[in-house]
Amino acid sequence: MHELPQTVDVLNDWVKAMMSGSANQSATDRSDKFDSSTAEACPQQSQGRTGLRQVPTLSLNSYTTGTAAERTRFIDQLYSGIKDYGFIVLQDHNVSRTLLDHAYTLLQEFYALPVETKLKYAGVSGGQRGYTPFGKEHAKDSPVMDLKEFWHVGREIPENHRFASYYPANIWPTEIHGFQTVFSELYAALSETGRQLLQALTGPLEVSSTYFDSMINEGNSILRLLHYPPIPATADPRCLRAAPHEDINLITILPAATATGLQLKDRDGTWLDVVGKPGELIVDAGDMLSRATNDVIPSTTHQVVNTASSSSRYSMPFFMHPHPEAILSCIPSCRGAGAKYPDIAAYEFLMQRLREIGLLKS
Repeated sequence: MHELPQTVDVLNDWVKAMMSGSANQSATDRSDKFDSSTAEACPQQSQGRTGLRQVPTLSLNSYTTGTAAERTRFIDQLYSGIKDYGFIVLQDHNVSRTLLDHAYTLLQEFYALPVETKLKYAGVSGGQRGYTPFGKEHAKDSPVMDLKEFWHVGREIPENHRFASYYPANIWPTEIHGFQTVFSELYAALSETGRQLLQALTGPLEVSSTYFDSMINEGNSILRLLHYPPIPATADPRCLRAAPHEDINLITILPAATATGLQLKDRDGTWLDVVGKPGELIVDAGDMLSRATNDVIPSTTHQVVNTASSSSRYSMPFFMHPHPEAILSCIPSCRGAGAKYPDIAAYEFLMQRLREIGLLKS
């Protein structure tokens, strides 16, 4: 929030440079309701290969309501998929298509607001809540900023809660009707999806079925509401919408975005397109899960590339975190020849990584 006039000038220059002027397009110029059936989709396959690999697509209902055999098959496929690719695609889950479509509609409305309006909500606890402007975050070790702006929603807790000193209060834009209600509902739904997925991994990892529950109960999870604007003609050619990176958290649950561009780095170094169909959820493993499993489940590098399309891209990843006092410790079944990493508190690990990506100053 410091030096606000200079920040507004810089961001206004960027808005004026947007190709086709669509980054400054008003909400009334757009469709009144997001139609996920028009979202871009393409095969989840690598380019330049004879034998194409595909990220596995699983049905969550087969785990939550299926037969014993279906449940076992889901667990096996989840574990093998998340180990092999670091990603899986999820169908038949608990997050309604109506909720997802409504959420994307509200994102379009919010990001169509004037820069000055959005900046009223910037600078909250180093970007842990509210709005982070375009060009503020970069991937670890990247020399250039990512081409995105975003909003953070965190967990709501009482003022006297034991984690109140860790969790900043959420803020909500008063200009967008229903914003708080819709994104609070989406936060809760994705949190439950994550709980089910982590529980499904406890069998293969040979830990108690409640092992992750004790870590994620009242956890520090974040719902990030992303807008990747049309690429300015003046943008640094080294910049991507999101440079290659790994996620910090345990797992990430990403409702299918409104446009293509997401890629994972396959084990042989080839970039593999990952695009869910409207209503599907894309799931990937993060650094915290990788650390706890001694890299048995590796954190997979991924990126969002600049596509030929001049349109905006909207995305809503849910970063599932443990509570701040949880200890990331090597799971015994994954120890092998020995733990690669010392124990560390989740909060300490998070702060370390936020400094590395530029959201917190050293």
